[in-house]
Amino acid sequence: MTARHFLLDTDLTSAEQAAVLDVADQLKARRRAPGPADRPLAGRSVALLFEKPSTRTRLSFDVGVAELGGHPVVIDAASTQLGRGETIEDTAAVLSRYVDAIVVRTFAQERLERLAATASVPVVNALSDHAHPCQALADLQTIRERRGRLAGLTLTYLGDGNNVAHSLLLAGALAGMRVHVASPPGYEPFEQVVRHANEIGAATGGEALVMHDALEAAAGADVLYTDVWASMGQEGESDSRSLVFQPYQLDEKAVEAARPDVLVMHCLPAHRELEIAASVLDGPHSVVFDQAENRLHAQKALLSLLLAPPSTGAGSSTGEGIAAGEGTVR
Repeated sequence: MTARHFLLDTDLTSAEQAAVLDVADQLKARRRAPGPADRPLAGRSVALLFEKPSTRTRLSFDVGVAELGGHPVVIDAASTQLGRGETIEDTAAVLSRYVDAIVVRTFAQERLERLAATASVPVVNALSDHAHPCQALADLQTIRERRGRLAGLTLTYLGDGNNVAHSLLLAGALAGMRVHVASPPGYEPFEQVVRHANEIGAATGGEALVMHDALEAAAGADVLYTDVWASMGQEGESDSRSLVFQPYQLDEKAVEAARPDVLVMHCLPAHRELEIAASVLDGPHSVVFDQAENRLHAQKALLSLLLAPPSTGAGSSTGEGIAAGEGTVR
């Protein structure tokens, strides 16, 4: 069978995304009293390959694979032959002989595509410069826990149109959400991502909209979301970006413009008093640490469904497995 990869949010259909969230909820509820079916990776190994620093991604995948019964193999790319020039294709071929899946946190999306093109086991995007789909799954789980639904809700993202914004646009559209991104001119999300999100939204009732006025975008929002203004690799632009992005801070004014029960989200790490006011991050609307926890549950669900046979293991007890041939199979 062809390996099923998860490189972009749209590698799941709307139904599959909902199934992953259902399984994530079930695994979370049973975490302290798991049954045999909650360990579908028993006897299997998953490589966790890191080309970028990480806290939540590393911990959540490491713990998650172990809780699913598998063996996590954490790899610092700098200490491997990748750091000495071995090609990503050769690395993929070798890892495929040793492990049952490869989780990668990297830079260019193109590296993931090359890895997946060679690997004979599933490849999961744990973050790239283009997208952060595992984060978006955890975000959707968190919103659904608090609101009971996703379709029809408005999520407003303030700040840089980066990888997180891209995944929120795509995953939100799959869930039938309205995702509004307010960014300074020149820092908007990629136009092709916005267009693709709206194409999806035409079928799901979702919407993708790019704006430039932060308070206008925040008006009536069910969810307010932000991320750092300078991502990894952009540290040299921190000072200049701080000036440009100041009007897009997720502050008390933005919260007041949103719905009274608005949820405040940040994928972390956060810089208090830069992209988000400390009073907001630590305030009553904040669910940022629920988000962080749900990385564990959403990723466990994703791995269990990618790796379990459709009619056995996690697929038979915690939700329908993802059958080969559905959605995007690379």
